[in-house]
Amino acid sequence: MSLSERLNEDMKQAMKSQDKFKLSVIRMVRASIKNIEIDQRRTLDDSEVLDVLNREIKQRRDSLHEFEKAGRSDLADGLKAELDILAVYMPQQLSEEEVKAIVQQTIQEVGASSKADMGKVMGALMPKVKGRADGKLINQLVQQSLS
Repeated sequence: MSLSERLNEDMKQAMKSQDKFKLSVIRMVRASIKNIEIDQRRTLDDSEVLDVLNREIKQRRDSLHEFEKAGRSDLADGLKAELDILAVYMPQQLSEEEVKAIVQQTIQEVGASSKADMGKVMGALMPKVKGRADGKLINQLVQQSLS
């Protein structure tokens, strides 16, 4: 079952169980996916749907950080619940040790030796960990490895 089909099925289940919060979160994600499909005039494959999910999660994490900084725990709690719902659709996240190993392997493959080669490393690395690791963590690990 594709990711889009899974979202549709979960939306139907949320309707049947009258889980309005989960239903609204899934509808927001499906609306984002549909907007991109309309813009590109084609249906998205699983990796593109995963990109949309990543973007939605990143937006919510950024908002969550700002709400927590401002002391708005009421809004932060809602975003945490949304993130929990969206996390179900993401692939299993890599641990920091696994990401470090992939970073080291990619640096050796590319033959990078300084921070000037960071673009080459990131270009080769991102497809390997797409959707399975946070971009900020990857960036930090590459910088540490190249310095």
